[in-house]
Amino acid sequence: MREPVYFIPIFTTLMALVFATVVARRWRERRSGPHLLWWTFGILTYGAGTLTEASVTLFGWHVALFKAWYITGALLGGAPLAQGTVYLLFSRRTANRLTAILLPLIIVAAAAAILSPIRPEFAEQYRLSGAVLGWQWVRLFSPFINTYAFIFLAGGAALSAWRYRRRRETHHRFVGNVLIAVGALLPGIGGTATRFGHVEVLYVTEFIGLALIWLGYRWNTKVPAPAPGPEVEVAGGALAPG
Repeated sequence: MREPVYFIPIFTTLMALVFATVVARRWRERRSGPHLLWWTFGILTYGAGTLTEASVTLFGWHVALFKAWYITGALLGGAPLAQGTVYLLFSRRTANRLTAILLPLIIVAAAAAILSPIRPEFAEQYRLSGAVLGWQWVRLFSPFINTYAFIFLAGGAALSAWRYRRRRETHHRFVGNVLIAVGALLPGIGGTATRFGHVEVLYVTEFIGLALIWLGYRWNTKVPAPAPGPEVEVAGGALAPG
């Protein structure tokens, strides 16, 4: 039986589509660098992951849906968003080098997930779990990728919040980056719960996490910022104006 919580990914997907459109429009207006493109891509892959969850809720479990969910959710859920923050906080050379490390890892992990046999006895009609992978070692990739995503997305936002905490004119960016840091943390908590068989926790944390990231983005971009000064001309922080 499908509990109401199983339908939450439908709303998360819709929110991701609207949010990605907002960020993409900002990139078209400003043409300010690759970080906005990475964030747009990251929000879309986030939404693709919740779309597969919604599809399983509506239509039932299928091998193709599961593998799409594993790639877009477990491997790409936060990494592209984190990479956008990398391009904002670091030099282009450093960001390119980190991309050259991250992308091959994701490609290898995705290929392994696609090629892995499936253990159908672990499949449930309306629930998703990595336990169905025949090659359980494939699941060892996601902690590394998600740790990377957490360090640079949540960590980048926390660092920016710390830098903006004291000045009244940058208080909105302090608030915005705190919201982003918390929003980036929540899906990781949900992903950990999924490894113990509680996928419903992931559905809730994905929705709340994306909502907080969007709210933080609005705080960072919609409130007028002061003219740049010695303490403001630091890295803008996760999902800050670009």
